[in-house]
Amino acid sequence: MEMIKAFNERKFPIMMSFVAAAMFLVAAFLVCIRSPIDHNDVRVTVEIPKGASFTAAASILSDAGLIKHRTLFHLLARLKNAQYRVRAGEYELSTAMSPANILDKLIMGEVVEYTVSIPEGYDLRKIADRLAEDKLVKKDVFLRLAKDPEFLASLGITAGSLEGYLFPDTYVFNRKMGEEEIIKMMVRRFEEKVTPEMKKRAMSLGLTPNQLLTLASLIEKEAKLKSERALISAVFHNRLQKGMKLQCDPTAVYGLADFEGPIKKSHLRRKSPYNTYVINGLPPGPIASPGLESVMAALYPAPVDYIYFVSRNDGSHQFSSDLRSHNRAVSKYITRKD
Repeated sequence: MEMIKAFNERKFPIMMSFVAAAMFLVAAFLVCIRSPIDHNDVRVTVEIPKGASFTAAASILSDAGLIKHRTLFHLLARLKNAQYRVRAGEYELSTAMSPANILDKLIMGEVVEYTVSIPEGYDLRKIADRLAEDKLVKKDVFLRLAKDPEFLASLGITAGSLEGYLFPDTYVFNRKMGEEEIIKMMVRRFEEKVTPEMKKRAMSLGLTPNQLLTLASLIEKEAKLKSERALISAVFHNRLQKGMKLQCDPTAVYGLADFEGPIKKSHLRRKSPYNTYVINGLPPGPIASPGLESVMAALYPAPVDYIYFVSRNDGSHQFSSDLRSHNRAVSKYITRKD
């Protein structure tokens, strides 16, 4: 018994030393994972690529000066079972954040978000340019998808492109979404805004959904004032009923890369399937993304007999029901200006 007692007395201090050492290591670990690398709050943006391993992600964070001890960071991830839960994307982090906070943010996928406003009247190229500004899409990939028949079919769109179907609105995107997801979000917004009731009303006017959007896009590009949308719509509806060419100036330059006005007479003679100075009826598709007000104007034209309008050069238009009145307006607002 005395031998056992003596052995235990010798063993106890050793065990206590191990316990103390273990407690010290645990305390040190907790301090490390809860302490930021720097209290100066330096903002750092990092990109965790899709498919990156946790080791690669830890290296990115270390190289960016956000974590100091990769081994401890790996251990923390193991304890949280987070090695395979880190989400790809762009993150705005800070040197004042602890490794534990950083890991939580990566697990939650709290990526950088971009608020993007797409104005009414933007065409596909301008939308692609706007999204590419924030590096949310690659312009060539976006434009290729916008005309890809299989992708369009997957969205339920029977038109030749997405022109007009990307609803102009304010969106919140992030860089991990990619071109397809961004396009799908914009098309979903379009489906929410352009309701089945609106499409039914279009059918009663003899317009397919694509023709409705096409007409609305012409109104969008011509109307500067909200109060004139229904009047411009009436002009186009009246011309269609009379079999007259629509003669909508913006259609003459649709498809011209990087076009900046003014529209010239040579443009009006340009051979294009969209140029309503050359073709009869509506173009084969929209020339821009119309807003909801232009869609409603296309559905509910004003009850007037106007078939002409000319710009007053102040954003408003002079409307006429006969050619003589229109020529006088042209003489007043266009010829004098020239």
